[in-house]
Amino acid sequence: MKKALQILRHYPLSCLCVVTIWILCFCTPPSTPLDNVAYMDKWTHIVMYMGTCTVMCVEYVRRHRRINYLCMALWTWLAPIAMSGVIELLQAYCTGGRRSGEWLDFAANSTGATLGLAIGIALAVCRAKGNKGCDAGENCRNDGRQ
Repeated sequence: MKKALQILRHYPLSCLCVVTIWILCFCTPPSTPLDNVAYMDKWTHIVMYMGTCTVMCVEYVRRHRRINYLCMALWTWLAPIAMSGVIELLQAYCTGGRRSGEWLDFAANSTGATLGLAIGIALAVCRAKGNKGCDAGENCRNDGRQ
C-alpha cells in the first residue's frame, strides 16, 4: 500500500490517465455523429494511448535527474501495451457482449504508446542537452531527485 501511495504521489497525472482509460474501456460509448467517420474508434485509441504515454514520460523525466531509457521504456511503453492487451481480453470475455475486444484496437493502442514514447524520449533528450553542464556543477537543479 505504501508503494502505491508513493507512485500516486510521484506520478499523479499518469495514474489519472490510466484510471480514465480503464473506466472508458468498460463504459458503453454513446452514439455520436462521429460514428460514421472511418476508423474514428482507432484514432481515438491512438490519441488516448499517445497522450497517456506522453504524460507518463513527462512525469518520469520530471522525476528523475538521470534518465534510464530502458526503465522509461518499460514503464511508459511496455506496461501500457500490456494493460491494453488485458483490457481487450476482458472486453472480449467479461462484458457479456456489451464491448468487444479487437486486435485492431490493440494495434492502435500500441501505435499510440509508441508515438508517446517517441515524444517522451525527444523531451528527455532535449532536457539532457539543457542540463549538459550539470556534471561539471554549472547552474544545476539540486533538488534531491534521483
